[in-house]
Amino acid sequence: MRRLTCLAVAVLLPGVAILAGVDAAAQGEVAKGPVRKAKKTGHVSNYDEAKVKPYTLPDPLKLADGQPVRDAATWFDKRRPEILKLYQTEIFGRVPGNVPKVTWEIAATEPKALDGPAVLKKVVGRVGDKADGPRLNLTLYVPAKAAGPVPVILTLTFGGGAGGKGPKFAGKANPARDEILGRGWAFATLGYGDIQPDRPNTFHQGVIGLTLAPDQAKPAADEWGSVSAWAWGVSRVVDYLETDKAIDAKCIGIQGHSRLGRTVLWAAAQDTRIAATFASCSGCTGAALFRRDWGETVDDMAQNFPYQLAGNYQKWVGRWNDMPVDNHMLIALVAPRALFCSGGTGDQWADPKGQFLALVAAGPVYQLVGAKGLGVTDLPPRDRAVIDGDLGWIYHTGGHTTPLSDWRHFLDFAGRHFKAARAAKKQSR
Repeated sequence: MRRLTCLAVAVLLPGVAILAGVDAAAQGEVAKGPVRKAKKTGHVSNYDEAKVKPYTLPDPLKLADGQPVRDAATWFDKRRPEILKLYQTEIFGRVPGNVPKVTWEIAATEPKALDGPAVLKKVVGRVGDKADGPRLNLTLYVPAKAAGPVPVILTLTFGGGAGGKGPKFAGKANPARDEILGRGWAFATLGYGDIQPDRPNTFHQGVIGLTLAPDQAKPAADEWGSVSAWAWGVSRVVDYLETDKAIDAKCIGIQGHSRLGRTVLWAAAQDTRIAATFASCSGCTGAALFRRDWGETVDDMAQNFPYQLAGNYQKWVGRWNDMPVDNHMLIALVAPRALFCSGGTGDQWADPKGQFLALVAAGPVYQLVGAKGLGVTDLPPRDRAVIDGDLGWIYHTGGHTTPLSDWRHFLDFAGRHFKAARAAKKQSR
């Protein structure tokens, strides 16, 4: 194991202790990260690499009984289900068995949307059978001149909820939408508030509220918080997209930012129909490593956003090194499908370096199942995308945001995978 300084990072090997080097670039950006104190543990936010203690990552390629995972079949049949269950019960919470079905219908169409280049469909998903139940308001733009089924990018956005109104993009500038449509792909969006509120003490509302007993105040300790509910909603949109003849169901991509970045990562980990994922600045309980003491931590998440996670998440406050998983394992659950992550130089709260390290540590799983990891182990220069493999990364100059340049890198990355999927589909006919 090498102890590295400046922008270099140690090669992460599962089961091997990590010695923290000093990241000079990050040291120059500490002023851009908030400093907070956790009430239960007294932990104060850290932005000094010298204070990151050595840690050992759980090995994704070792079964719970200690036996090594040496082939793809063992990964998919045994180890992957083990890890998935740990995330379901200890981190995000499992979806209960009584969750209502979603019934989709096209509410309106606009043949010449955006002054002509797109067909707009407003699609409504009715959750359950209650008249006042949640409604998922999906907005779908399809290129007007599409000759056949096209790839689609679904972005889960902030907004939606009250009054059943989703985000509105018609007539408003949306560079990502226009970039996607310009590539001949479809663009879809759903406001996360349509699925579940993003506030404490609202378990009785949204889809979670439909699953609770009359005298039940919150889900069981191993059941879903709002991130799992939002991810469930993403999969319900995928259900609809599979039925839309304008969409190539083998080429479905998803994107989300911040807490929605961790949401789409969790959705992709569970739903193998999702071909490409862009988790933007997902941070703690997203792509960043739990065990790396940098910026936002497990203690912060448990204190500030308990409703977003399983009740069992509270067990790990102050016990990060005892957690049965770390987020290289969450990334590994997506293998062999395409996953692109991003971080910002001014967003040290979300630990960009920790996200990169997790991607590197997930590489052995990608390789085992016949895919390609990042292909690099040293943190690349800023604004230089790594998109040659099945894992992708960009460390953009800027803060907690998703610039159009990141979108373009992701779309190039996803496009290569969509092209391969469509070629495979054509060959199988």
